[in-house]
Amino acid sequence: MKGKINIINKKARFEYEILDRYNAGIVLTGSEIKSIRIGKASISESFCEFNEHIELFVVNMNIETYNFSSSFNHLPKSTRKLLLNKKELLKLNKSVNNSGLTIIPLKLYLNEKGIAKLEIALAKGKKLYDKRQTMIDRDNKRDLDRVKKENKS
Repeated sequence: MKGKINIINKKARFEYEILDRYNAGIVLTGSEIKSIRIGKASISESFCEFNEHIELFVVNMNIETYNFSSSFNHLPKSTRKLLLNKKELLKLNKSVNNSGLTIIPLKLYLNEKGIAKLEIALAKGKKLYDKRQTMIDRDNKRDLDRVKKENKS
């Protein structure tokens, strides 16, 4: 592949505390992979949920329609099935049902074979005071980096 495609959910680390990460394949139809390859996808408002057969789906993931495809095109915000091992699915389902955790997508990328993968995370929602602390830590790190840069020059 010529260019690396990394579509990142920037809000995820601010809104949630990441506990565990998994890499999942995505079941895509039609021209969805072509849209992902040109970077026309968004995972910022998406989340993952289980159905009654313990299958994991990503909901609200936006993959724009491909301009050069036929009239039989995909729906931009349809639910898409995620591919994980049975053991991982059972572990995720158990933790979501028992602890009240959520599963969120962190990154949509193409691996070295050109296959679309979704990095998902088991996460716990942050409270308002946790978000404020994250903002304070980020500002302190930025100020520290600025001071280090000035001292080098």
